[in-house]
Amino acid sequence: MSQLLTPQELEARLRAVGAARYHNRHPFHGLLHGGKLQRAQVQAWALNRFYYQSRIPMKDAALMARADDPELRRIWRQRIIDHDGNEPREGGIERWLALTDALGLDRDYVASGQGLLPGTRFAVDAYVRFVAERSLLEAIASSLTELFAPAIISDRVAGMLANYDFVSRDALAYFDKRLTQAPRDADFALDYVKREARRPDQQQAVIQALVFKCDVLWSQLDALHYAYVEPGHIPPGAFVPDAAAGKASRAAT
Repeated sequence: MSQLLTPQELEARLRAVGAARYHNRHPFHGLLHGGKLQRAQVQAWALNRFYYQSRIPMKDAALMARADDPELRRIWRQRIIDHDGNEPREGGIERWLALTDALGLDRDYVASGQGLLPGTRFAVDAYVRFVAERSLLEAIASSLTELFAPAIISDRVAGMLANYDFVSRDALAYFDKRLTQAPRDADFALDYVKREARRPDQQQAVIQALVFKCDVLWSQLDALHYAYVEPGHIPPGAFVPDAAAGKASRAAT
């Protein structure tokens, strides 16, 4: 990019990235929302996605540690509260563990990360490093996948409730909160990058940061699809579904 975009043009470019690259287009989500997965495959999704959820407050803390503006820190810290809660047994991480509880997974096993796919760990850790090491502008821009979250959440809740008798609305309570939290957070981040990206190179960096985050989300689903939809590809040490017992083996053999 050599020409400066208007704020409106920059927003249009960002929304085009989401339209083309957001992970709602991944085949795994079509299977998940369409009721095409077995219970054990849904377990694998929830277990691996927990690692992403658990690292969001760490990512946000790394961003805040680099922010000089107290007002930015005050606004951004709400994201940590949303996930960690103000008290034990509160927040988004706790609600995600309630989902894995409902799916029959051992809570300590989920929280330990022992059964993660390598692809999940590598992708999520790369995202945390990106936010900690790149410019503050890029770090904030990488959160803009939240612009596209409400649509996928609505599809996910409706599809899972309609298609899986082992999923209840209470088990999906995490997503109810995100329907209001994600738009609030996305509006702030979008206003920030439109205001602060004042040069063509900064605008390009913002767009590429969103591309990177979309790739992080997509690659997590690639790993799930390869391991649990295509048979015979579960890597050593990863969660091994036991469809009959609904339990997690501690390691692949």
